[in-house]
Amino acid sequence: MTTRILLADDQQLLRMTFRILIGEVPDMEVIGEAADGAEAVALTRRHRPDIVLMDIRMPGTDGLAATTEICADPALSTTRILILTTFETDEYVAQALRAGASGFLGKDVSAQALVDGIRTVAGGEALLSPKATQTLITRFLTTPVPVTAPPPELAALTGREREVMIEAAQGKSNAEIASELFLSPLTVRTHIHRAMTKLNARDRTQLVVIAYQSGLVRP
Repeated sequence: MTTRILLADDQQLLRMTFRILIGEVPDMEVIGEAADGAEAVALTRRHRPDIVLMDIRMPGTDGLAATTEICADPALSTTRILILTTFETDEYVAQALRAGASGFLGKDVSAQALVDGIRTVAGGEALLSPKATQTLITRFLTTPVPVTAPPPELAALTGREREVMIEAAQGKSNAEIASELFLSPLTVRTHIHRAMTKLNARDRTQLVVIAYQSGLVRP
């Protein structure tokens, strides 16, 4: 199945570069380009891409506002947002992830890392890697934010699902969680997906965000 991708960045040269790189991958295609957030939202509603590669800093409607609008639209629930960022300095990344973005990539990403990142997010295993999860936690989610009331759905989790969710929120891979809890990686994956379903989380990223915002895991 072909992964359909929308590019949202105000730099035409960067969009062209990503279009060329993605165009060389047999099971991926770029279905549109947006130069700002408002255009990104409009094209997402029109084309329903699987992935939006979203720059944060754009004139007019920025990527954060566009991400919030897209992720809040139930009709676009199957579209995932992959943030393009300078990573080290972009203070808006955490807000984008809380709004529903599924992961992030640096703008200096290699061709292979770009393709791998798109595949990872398209498969629902967001944040791209356990290392990226750990970096997210230490750089963004550990900043002081008010702990919200735990969602009622949290009570629906089994003890094992809650345990696996906590481990995932600490940046551990399925294999690491499996080893620590004496489970198979497949069983861990099943628990994570069940927790995502019960908590209405789009992907693993949202599971991590819920774990921290609800106080289930603390920095």
